Amino acid sequence: MMKRFLLVFAVIVLALPTFAQKSAAQIAGEKLREKWMNQKAPEFVVEKWLTKEPKMKGKFILVDFWGPSCGPCRKLIPELNEWSKLFKKDLLVIGVAPNKEESVRKMKEPVIEYFSAIDTQQRMSKIYGLKFYPMAVLIDPDGIVRWIGYPSTEDFTKEFVKKTIDEYKNQKKK
Repeated sequence: MMKRFLLVFAVIVLALPTFAQKSAAQIAGEKLREKWMNQKAPEFVVEKWLTKEPKMKGKFILVDFWGPSCGPCRKLIPELNEWSKLFKKDLLVIGVAPNKEESVRKMKEPVIEYFSAIDTQQRMSKIYGLKFYPMAVLIDPDGIVRWIGYPSTEDFTKEFVKKTIDEYKNQKKK
């Protein structure tokens, strides 16, 4: 019994560093934050809107760079749908895929309930230096990057988005 316990304990202890390691996408996201946080965002350019084009002036923009064949991207869609509804007065969520229109429209589940566009030339992706999907960029109404990176992390939550919006509004009141 004791040998079995020690064996299980050893396996768990040896496996802990594996669980604690960050993914390459998370590390890439951290590097993007070092470069882009509090910097002017590049011009917003897409090839074609798959929804109506939103009026962006005076709004926070959350750009989700994603692809229909990307599992983590698809997993994020319901959460972004929720954020789009929850923060609709202050935030526009926009999904930008590097795929052809047919590929994006062919995806039926999950349903995207926010603004959607394609850019097969990946113009913004290249300027930002994105290497993985999904990647997200939160831009304030003044065009400043407030967060960029791999969105499936502990620090990019709806609470963080709300706090960022509230801080911006409070700062503008002064």
